Amino acid sequence: MTRLRIAIVGHIRHPVARPFMGGMEAFTWRLARSLAHRGHDVHLLASGDSEADAPDGVTVHPVIDTHYDRDFPWHRFHGTDALNDHLDQAFARAGRMLIEGGFDVVHNNSLHRYIPRLARTHKLPMVSSLHIPPFRVLADAMADGQCPWHIQTVTSARQARIWWGMIRPAKAQVVHNGIDLDDWPYHAGGDGSAVWSGRITPNKGTHLAVQAARLANVPLRICGVIEHEDYFNSAVRPYLSDRITYLGHLSGTELATIYADASCMLFTPQWEEPFGLAAVEAMATGLPVAATDYGAVREVLGPAGAVATSDTASALAVALVRALQIDPQTARNRAVDCFGMDRMIAHFEGLYHEAQASTGLPARSVQFSQNQLQIAAPDAGPTREPADVLTGLPMSPPGATTPQSGVQERII
Repeated sequence: MTRLRIAIVGHIRHPVARPFMGGMEAFTWRLARSLAHRGHDVHLLASGDSEADAPDGVTVHPVIDTHYDRDFPWHRFHGTDALNDHLDQAFARAGRMLIEGGFDVVHNNSLHRYIPRLARTHKLPMVSSLHIPPFRVLADAMADGQCPWHIQTVTSARQARIWWGMIRPAKAQVVHNGIDLDDWPYHAGGDGSAVWSGRITPNKGTHLAVQAARLANVPLRICGVIEHEDYFNSAVRPYLSDRITYLGHLSGTELATIYADASCMLFTPQWEEPFGLAAVEAMATGLPVAATDYGAVREVLGPAGAVATSDTASALAVALVRALQIDPQTARNRAVDCFGMDRMIAHFEGLYHEAQASTGLPARSVQFSQNQLQIAAPDAGPTREPADVLTGLPMSPPGATTPQSGVQERII
């Protein structure tokens, strides 16, 4: 395989670093690590606090000094001028880096509207991986950025239908997420308990896992970052006991150890789940999965899961009992056969070369408004002080800004 100089554009809400805050960070970090191990020259455009845990052989280029959720927590600032302008400045800077970086191909894992359009206007061979269901601003940007050298991927057939219906763009494919199976060693059996892992926030459904475990009389260990503290305090904390325990935000190695002791995973999305990376990691260790029926859950779990017949704790409790009867080897086989990292990387390498080879094909020229695409001036570096991307002047303090009508359509 030809050695490529690859730019990976990360989502910047959290650091692309361990312990991962969510699936997007885990995916991006492992993609970078695996491509570097395959001999590619890998450059990660991410928040500056991703540098300390960069994989070996990966160079981090900060587009923002610190991940934005530290100073602009999403639950407070989503849709505000302060966060929108902060992100626009960061991705205008990322655009400049991509134009000047001499990259063979760009792998876009961000959710910002600038990057897909940049592929088209500057003829950058690009693969954009879409990790969430479509929202209008991102969908518009992806449509604007369609061209022969820009390949779009989703993580499941379910997401492909949601994004494109029955008419999929010519340069669009399903690429299932992959995991490094060595990171998730197989252990058969367990102590009869269940485990839940993820960001503790309403759309991840931690409360359903708690209630189902209580109804089924199955001990439950909860692992993950508390993203929504009020939710945790009202829907999870009151039920903690010697049988329902919270273990905190664990590293991958620590989490694999917890999985080794358990006999089943509870996976409880309350939204259009695009894939379910946490479920696949658990399956690799031999944990069958009891899940709610959202998004790509059935597609991913296959015979390794039991899916609740309704979105209720009682139905999930029944699924939990059923999942405990599934052979752990079935779960491991599902992960090995369908979701290995080598399979995913080989697929992406093929797409990188396809994007490169397509730059000579014709595409109609386009022009975008300043709101649709901005590129920072040369030598613009990351700043700690959010500033207006056009004037360079400091913005108002975060506390002085409130959500305004229509503004949220600018942002990730």
